[in-house]
Amino acid sequence: MKRSKINKVIKDMENLIEKKQFMLPPFAKWTSEDWKIKEHEYDEIRDNKLGWDITDFGLGDFEKIGFSLITLRNGNHNNKRYNKTYAEKLLMLYPNQSAPMHYHWSKMEDIINRGGNDVYITVYNGAEDGRRLDTDVQVSTDGKMRTVPAGTKVLLKPGESITITQYMYHDFYVPNEGGPVLLGEVSMCNDDDKDNRFYEPIGRFPEIEEDVLPYRLLCNEYPDAK
Repeated sequence: MKRSKINKVIKDMENLIEKKQFMLPPFAKWTSEDWKIKEHEYDEIRDNKLGWDITDFGLGDFEKIGFSLITLRNGNHNNKRYNKTYAEKLLMLYPNQSAPMHYHWSKMEDIINRGGNDVYITVYNGAEDGRRLDTDVQVSTDGKMRTVPAGTKVLLKPGESITITQYMYHDFYVPNEGGPVLLGEVSMCNDDDKDNRFYEPIGRFPEIEEDVLPYRLLCNEYPDAK
């Protein structure tokens, strides 16, 4: 992805978050210059990859397949300093944009439509070896438990949510009409390095073409503390 594209996406997401009256923490607004003087008291942000995360999954077609996220809080299974057992994110998808099908071995999460457009979550049961199963899926949406056929696209309108359990394959799709959607994610501790099983092998973070200076650093770009 071009850095200019990443900058625009972050600004679009900031505008949508402000429109939905959600207040971001201070670190969400830091520039690369701000980061140069942040010392070890902010290691929790660095070590747990809090902050902006804009990705095309290495596919080079962000308008069709991509995700825009900001991680607001997170623990770390690999570092005893950070014993939070929970995480929180905001996510944005543009109209006609989707995110790839995947499951988590460890993490359970609720995906909440915080406003804007509708979003569809396609669900399948997954096997430990990565197979996608053609079996009925138990789905909980806002306290309602139901059983749906494999491949069902569960519609979430603003305010509605779905619980994604371990080994439940899921993807995201936003309709072509209605603008972008702002999603919330409330989950167990998040580990993007070890707990994402994509149905089709893809990357996680984008390769970046530096055509302009960064507006915000991404969560995997922070400089080390001095």
